[in-house]
Amino acid sequence: MTTRLLEEGKLPNLESLNEQGSFFPLTSTLPPISPVAWPSFLTGVNPGKHSIFDFLTPDLKTYQPKLSSVEIRKGRARGIAGWFGGQSDDVRMLRKSQPFWSLLGNYGIFSSILRVPITFPPERLKGVLLSAMCVPDLRGTQGTFSHFTSEPESDASISAGGERLRFKMVEGRFESELLGPPDAKLASGEPLRLPFSIKILGSDTAQLKVSSSTIDLHRNRYTDWVTIRFPISWSTSVNGVCRFLWLPREDEPEHFELYVTPINIDPEHPAMPIGYPKVFPMYLAKKQGSYATLGLAEDTWGLSEQVLEDEHFLQQCTDIDREREAMFFDSLDKVTSGLSVCVFDSTDRMQHMFWRYLDPEHPARPDKIPPTFENAIEDLYTRMDGLVGRTIDKCHPDDLLIVLSDHGFNTFRRGVDLNRWLEEEGYLFVNEEKRSQEHLGGIDWTKTRAFSVGLTGIFINTQGRFSQGIVEPDQVDQLADEIISKLSLLVDPMTSQKAIKRIYPAARTYRGPYRTDAPDLIIGYASGYRISWDAAVGRTSKQIFHDNKKAWSGDHCVDPSVVPGVLFCNRKLQTQNPRLLDLAPTILSFFGVPTPDYMDGKAISLATPMPPTPVTKADPELQEVSV
Repeated sequence: MTTRLLEEGKLPNLESLNEQGSFFPLTSTLPPISPVAWPSFLTGVNPGKHSIFDFLTPDLKTYQPKLSSVEIRKGRARGIAGWFGGQSDDVRMLRKSQPFWSLLGNYGIFSSILRVPITFPPERLKGVLLSAMCVPDLRGTQGTFSHFTSEPESDASISAGGERLRFKMVEGRFESELLGPPDAKLASGEPLRLPFSIKILGSDTAQLKVSSSTIDLHRNRYTDWVTIRFPISWSTSVNGVCRFLWLPREDEPEHFELYVTPINIDPEHPAMPIGYPKVFPMYLAKKQGSYATLGLAEDTWGLSEQVLEDEHFLQQCTDIDREREAMFFDSLDKVTSGLSVCVFDSTDRMQHMFWRYLDPEHPARPDKIPPTFENAIEDLYTRMDGLVGRTIDKCHPDDLLIVLSDHGFNTFRRGVDLNRWLEEEGYLFVNEEKRSQEHLGGIDWTKTRAFSVGLTGIFINTQGRFSQGIVEPDQVDQLADEIISKLSLLVDPMTSQKAIKRIYPAARTYRGPYRTDAPDLIIGYASGYRISWDAAVGRTSKQIFHDNKKAWSGDHCVDPSVVPGVLFCNRKLQTQNPRLLDLAPTILSFFGVPTPDYMDGKAISLATPMPPTPVTKADPELQEVSV
C-alpha cells in the first residue's frame, strides 16, 4: 500500500523523507503482532529476552488465558476501586529487559514517551511517559462498552467486548445504571453502579444527567468526555471518563438506543498509575482537556458487534488521533534536546476494521460500499502523510526523524481453528458437553497432548511445565516435529490453498533466558488466513476453517514475510535490510550512547544530516481530521 501510494504521488511528505533520506521495508518480529514487536523495538532484543510472545499466555496451573505483558492482581483490593490512592504494587510489568530511553537517561538525555505499547505500568525514566497497550478501563478489563436499549427483553446478546443493558421508563425519562469497578467492600465482586437518566427534548436533542452533571445529547453525535464518579465511601470516589452516543435507529424510531464507550481511567484523577511522573497524565488533561487512556482505546468490538456504524468508529479514530497529536506537538515544543516518541494507533485499528472495503473477495465485504468508505484506508494514509508534514515543520536541521510501523497488514478472510485440527488428529480431547466453553474450559487435560490459545501459538502439554501435563519432556521435540510435518500440509478445501506458510519451533527460533516461556510452536499463517475467533479464546468448534464475516477484516497474525513494516528516515541509512530490533541501538548511537552487549539489534550507520524539506501542507480539512 505505501509503495503504491508513493508511486501515485499521494504521500508527498513521506516521499520527501524518501528523497532526502531513506525508505525501506522493515523486518518485524516473530510473530509480527504489537505486544511482541513493540517490546523488541524499545529493548532491542528478541522475544526470548523480553519474554512477550502473544497477547495471551496460559496459566501454568489452571490453563486459563491471561495477559502476557502485565499482571493485575485483584486479591486484596478486588479491583480498581481498591487501587484508588495508588496501590501500584498490585500491578506488575511482565516485560523483561529495559527500554532504550532508560539507557539514554543514564547519560542525562531527556525522553518524552507517548502511548508506546507495553509500557504499562509506567516505569521510572529521565523524562515523561504516558502508558498504552494493556492499560485497563475503570472496570479492570481491556475495554467493555455498554449498549443501552429500550427494547424489551430478547435473545439478542453481545458476544464479546461489551454488554447490553436495559432502560426503564420513569416519569417520562429513560433511566439505567452505568457499571463501574468491582466494589471492594463486597466479596461477590459486584460492580459499583451509578444511576443516570435521559430526557428526550426533541427529535434530535435530549438531556443526560449523571454524576451531578447535565449533558446535552444530539442524535448520532458523540459527547465530549464526561467525568463519571463512582462513590466508594462518604468522602471519596473513583473517577472515570467516557463518551455517550445517541444511536440512530431509523428502522425502529420508537426505541431509544445509547452507546457508552468503555469507561476510561480519568487522566485528571487517575485511579491507578498510567504515566510517569504520576502528575504527567494530569498535566496533559489540564493542558488539552480529557482524553482516552484505555490501552486499546478505539472500540473495535463495538463495530464488530454491530452496535456502532462505520462512521461512529471512524469518528473515534479521528478524535483520538487529534488528542494524540496535541500531546505529541506539545512534546516537540517542550523537548528542545532529547527524544520524543509517539505512537498513532489509527493506522492499525482502521486497517483491521476497513480492510473489507479494500479486498473484493472478503466475506464481510458488502454488496454496496458507502462512498465515504470506498477509499477509507487510502484516505487514512494520505491524512497521516499530512501529520508527517506537520512534524517535518517542527524539526530542526540537525534533528533525526524516523517514521515507522512495527508490522504491515494483510487481508483476513478465513479463520483456522487449530484446536479442532489438533482434536481431529488425536492431540486434543474435548468434553462434548463443555465444547462451547471459552478459556480452554472444555478440554480434557488427562488426554490432551497439545493445545492452542492466543493468536499464533501451539503449546505442548508437558509434564513439569503445566499442572496436568502428560507429555514427557524428552518427547517434546519429537511431538513438535510430528505436528509441524502434518500441520504444514493443511489445505483449505474451499480455496485449495495452503493455510500456513511456515511453522517455527520456539526452542530453535528464540534466544535468551525466557525462550522456554514461548508457545512450543509459532504458526506463520499464509496470506488471507489467521487463527479463528473461537480458537483465539480457547473455544473448540466443529470445523477447522471458518469464513471471517466480522468487520475486523484485516490482520497481521501471519508469517512475518507477509507483513513487513515500513521505515522512513530523514537520513540515508547504510543498510538494505533494517530490522525492528535495530532501531534501539541506532537511536542510542545517534546520541553517542554505546549499544549494550545483550542487545540483538545492530546500530545502523547514518549519513551526514540533511535538512528536512517540507512540501506543501495537506489540505486544511484533512489536517482537521488527521486520522
